[in-house]
Amino acid sequence: MPRWLQSLLVRAIALVALDPAPKAAPPQRAVKQRHLLLGLLVATGLLLLGGLAAGSEGLSLSHLVHDWGQADAQLVLWQIRAPRSAGAWLVGCLLGLAGALAQGVFRNPLADPFLLGSAAGSSLAVTLVLAAGALAGHVIPVATAAWVERFGLVAAAFVGAGAGVGLSLVLARGAQQTLRLLLAGVVVGVMLNAVTELLVVLSVEALRGRQMFMMGSTTLLAWPAVFLLAGGLAILMPMAMGSARVLDALTLGEDTAASLGVSTARWRLLLVVLLSAATGLAVAQAGLIAFVGLVSPHVVRRLAPSGHRFSLPVSALVGGVLLLAADVLARSLIAPQELPVGVVTAVLGGAYLMVLLGRRAV
Repeated sequence: MPRWLQSLLVRAIALVALDPAPKAAPPQRAVKQRHLLLGLLVATGLLLLGGLAAGSEGLSLSHLVHDWGQADAQLVLWQIRAPRSAGAWLVGCLLGLAGALAQGVFRNPLADPFLLGSAAGSSLAVTLVLAAGALAGHVIPVATAAWVERFGLVAAAFVGAGAGVGLSLVLARGAQQTLRLLLAGVVVGVMLNAVTELLVVLSVEALRGRQMFMMGSTTLLAWPAVFLLAGGLAILMPMAMGSARVLDALTLGEDTAASLGVSTARWRLLLVVLLSAATGLAVAQAGLIAFVGLVSPHVVRRLAPSGHRFSLPVSALVGGVLLLAADVLARSLIAPQELPVGVVTAVLGGAYLMVLLGRRAV
């Protein structure tokens, strides 16, 4: 077959696959999609109710009904449990969205939001703030140092995540080559983690706070954090949805995407920025929570495989449900004490991936 005819056929097939006109999904697939979406919405509502009911006595609906009419209990319900539950759901949504973007950009089902050095950058920045706070506590009043440390951690984690990804992009000389970018992320992660460990050795006082950050926590989520997370998700989700067709094109291969007029390097850079912003915002508020971003797209592909226009928002919903469920479990399993929510997500997510690997379904 002549080369020009082969190229024309490839272009025609790709254009048909990426036809912007909405097409009806096969009945069975459409039913699966509706069932998954409805199940996630119902699970979100039930888990939000469970988040209100989970307290020092564990998960108790009877206590929730009793506390509903108590003036003193209203403060606990609406100023502590409600923002924590809503914030956990929003953090999970951001991580699920970031995971779907990462796996779409790199065409790798093992890609996760922390792949490009965002986790290592956040950890280093938080350790720097903790070490500086420990040092400042000997120079300025302890209350002032604690205030600076508390409000500095959120900003430091966000800036650190962005700096880690930016360093990976600089080392990879942009986003032109996927493999180079992946290798750069690995190198940056190793380097920044080494610097973090050195800081911990020099400032032992920073170790405790860093451990809390590394395990993830939803304890300090309040209404201002919820509004910030909701605003970030409201901005990032439409931008991600606008790139759905580009992600679908990238799944056909970079050569095919380029033949359709897609500037792969520019779009990949934009997508990396989007997933980094979603990851940084989530990490800044809740620390490093493992497996949510990695598992969420797998759940969608297994239960209702589809294009990115469906999988991106639904992966976000799956992430929200997973993290909110983990938060309710973390508060209920050993009440009145709590488990780190990152430990719960790691156990649940790791078990799920082990099952998939055993069935060879990843």
